[in-house]
Amino acid sequence: MDAAVVTDLNTLSPAEWNALPETDNPFLRHEFLAGLEAEGCVSPELGWQPYHLVFRDDRGIAAAMPGYLKGHSWGEFVFDWAWADAYERNGLAYYPKLVHAVPYTPATGPRVLVRPDVARTRAIAAAVAASRELVARQGLSSAHWLFPEPEEAEALAAEDLLCRTGCQFHWHNDPGYRDFEDFLDRLTSKRRKSIRRERRQVRDAGVELHVRPGQSIPAEDWRVFHQLYTQTFEEHGNLPVLTPGFFSHCGRTLGDRVIMVQARRQGALIAGALLFRSGDALFGRYWGSFEAIPGLHFETCYYQGIAYCIDQGIQRFEPGAQGEHKISRGFLPTATHSRHWIADGRFRAAIADFLGRETPMVERYIQDMGRHSPYKTDP
Repeated sequence: MDAAVVTDLNTLSPAEWNALPETDNPFLRHEFLAGLEAEGCVSPELGWQPYHLVFRDDRGIAAAMPGYLKGHSWGEFVFDWAWADAYERNGLAYYPKLVHAVPYTPATGPRVLVRPDVARTRAIAAAVAASRELVARQGLSSAHWLFPEPEEAEALAAEDLLCRTGCQFHWHNDPGYRDFEDFLDRLTSKRRKSIRRERRQVRDAGVELHVRPGQSIPAEDWRVFHQLYTQTFEEHGNLPVLTPGFFSHCGRTLGDRVIMVQARRQGALIAGALLFRSGDALFGRYWGSFEAIPGLHFETCYYQGIAYCIDQGIQRFEPGAQGEHKISRGFLPTATHSRHWIADGRFRAAIADFLGRETPMVERYIQDMGRHSPYKTDP
């Protein structure tokens, strides 16, 4: 396979890219990644310079690995600020670095996309080798694979990459719930009553909830949702880099792979949550509300998503990064992974030592959080 760097995904055929089976994940679709570039949501000025690795053979694209040259560590959700600080204190430059991830998206998914007739282990080995070569040739500090799926994380670890473990809180449809009431019946009495109270608070406030697929959402609703998203980000001191055009682009091109949970009162859109889905997973991404209504955040971002998963037979719901408050609402602590190549051997050894101490602490945290499970029996 011949490797090439692609700095504009819009120069590649959407059909050829989307033929790679891993693009069932909505964040790896050509529409999503190329949309970020076309709408100005990623750029060198924003610290996200597209730097995708594409491997071709005589049949076309054999494998691909989305990538970005990063000028900072914002928007990654795998926090390496201390590593950057250590580089700086020793007179070395940590940035730019190479990141194989989806911008602003702490969702698990494939990081190496492979055509079905190509051996996956061979493609992963070739992708890691090409990434290391880029690091050496460009004089970069490092390469990072963020939030790979567990099986892929193991394959990446076999390529002599440093292993880091994190924690998120995910909901699983393992028992195959019949409906939302069946889900509630599996919870302890205390948690069941609490969720019903929160849902009742929303109803009593006169709020109606609607779940709409992307292709049915009108332009005005996308405009209002962007206001909700912007307000939430600014309230938390974050930069709202996604544009109204990007949101409407997702609705137009991803169809029912993107859904909006809309909260309306007297017909007006007062709150909303944006979620994306694959065949077996739902991912919560953005939310906002113009009014502080008790229980509305939980209803919009969690309970409507759980009900949607049950109705659609979706097995996993990832509502986003962090949030211990999610445990009492049915989301259990789940290990997440990242893999790292550090070019400087001295820093590689130092970071490996750090990870050797950090990993057991994260594993203990996951165990401790698991003891607060709201389920009557371990699901």
